[in-house]
Amino acid sequence: MKEGSKNKKIGLFFIGGLVAVIILLVVIIVLLMRKPAEVPEVPDASEEPRRSVVVTQDTVDDLVENMLQGDYVAPGYYSVSMTTTWHFAKGDGISEDARVDNLAENTNDVYFDVFLADNEGEAIYQSPLLPRGSSLNDIALDTVLSAGTYDCVMVYHLVDEEQNTLSTLRVAFTIVVDA
Repeated sequence: MKEGSKNKKIGLFFIGGLVAVIILLVVIIVLLMRKPAEVPEVPDASEEPRRSVVVTQDTVDDLVENMLQGDYVAPGYYSVSMTTTWHFAKGDGISEDARVDNLAENTNDVYFDVFLADNEGEAIYQSPLLPRGSSLNDIALDTVLSAGTYDCVMVYHLVDEEQNTLSTLRVAFTIVVDA
């Protein structure tokens, strides 16, 4: 009898070990299949210039009202609203169709910089701060461009109350200069 009891214990021990190994393998597979969240690189806020903005009591009331009526956008996310082709009659002129909106349902104020796609080291335009619910149009570039079509990149900076960058967003668009 002792021999049969010993075999049963060995069998149960073997089955228990096999179940433990299977559970361990399942846990390892699940952990390996999960992708780690990508953490965006946020530039040091001390290196960024502050943007000036004028806010009046009337503007604040309108912004709050629009924000309460609009769709919700999670903090740190941004819903883009802009024209994707900006036309300029002259390289030093004002575009009449360039428009960038910071929708009321967004949760952050923003500013943006415009770069030529092949030279992102030097901004050709730096916007003022755009509070939620505001828009910017009649844009004149900071750098004069000659006639031609330019592939550009706009880098939005979503900022907190102290204008520290929380995250950035890159959008490609085109600038056309007629003369």
